[in-house]
Amino acid sequence: MSAPLFDHEKLDVYQLELEFISWLTDLFDELREKKTARLTEVLDQLDRASLSQLLNTAEGNGKRVSQLRARFFDDARGSTTECAACLDALVAKRACGSKRIEQGKAMLVRIVSMLTKLVDRFDDASGVARAQGSRTSSSRRTRTKWEGGDHG
Repeated sequence: MSAPLFDHEKLDVYQLELEFISWLTDLFDELREKKTARLTEVLDQLDRASLSQLLNTAEGNGKRVSQLRARFFDDARGSTTECAACLDALVAKRACGSKRIEQGKAMLVRIVSMLTKLVDRFDDASGVARAQGSRTSSSRRTRTKWEGGDHG
């Protein structure tokens, strides 16, 4: 891959999500012959969820407001856990063995961990500011009430 042009391309989690999609493409190729009506829904959902994690990560990293960034990273995390559930469903539907999906699930665990840290980083930044602003406003209101002589 050439040098990153966009900030989201510099994120390790984004690169790992791309790696997961590549791994998943190989799995889809293997399952193409087994693709039946009962598997089609799971495979389609897995394809959508894997793309959703990638796109939410990219979009979130492009947001300038911390809370919005956290929300998109959290949505990406949700799509990642959805991917894990779809892989479990493929095993439950006997499309592949649990050994076959181990590598994919290991990538998903790492992705969730990275996204969780990003959510915490950007959610805490806005949450701390909100909490400090709320605490300051609250104590200001209390002080004003008591300092003004309105005791009852």
